[in-house]
Amino acid sequence: QVQLVESGGGMVQAGGSLRLSCVTSGRSASSYSMGWFRQAPGKEREFVGAISRFGGSTYYGDSVKGRFMISRDNAKNTVYLQMNSLKLEDTAVYYCAAKSGVFLPRTVGDYDYWGQGTQVTVSS
Repeated sequence: QVQLVESGGGMVQAGGSLRLSCVTSGRSASSYSMGWFRQAPGKEREFVGAISRFGGSTYYGDSVKGRFMISRDNAKNTVYLQMNSLKLEDTAVYYCAAKSGVFLPRTVGDYDYWGQGTQVTVSS
């Protein structure tokens, strides 16, 4: 079992950057592939990206490819989401999620554990 806590959200102007963190506790972070999702009001939860257990592989959703980057530091039990060139449409609650035994899971149903989310608001 693992617990996930996101932080780093806030308000930023369009074109700016933010870095989100997700700290895991419980079972070793290296046991899990980790993902980031987001959910805007009235919309379904959207896949942002995923990173493999030791950080060697990443995969991103089309809407963030080239702007966002996921990394991890297993020694700190932390996964990061670096968000650059932010757009108004990036406004959402961002969630991290964990899954063991699957390489780069990409759908909501693939993940077993979720954080509580952190709000990101991009203003003009």
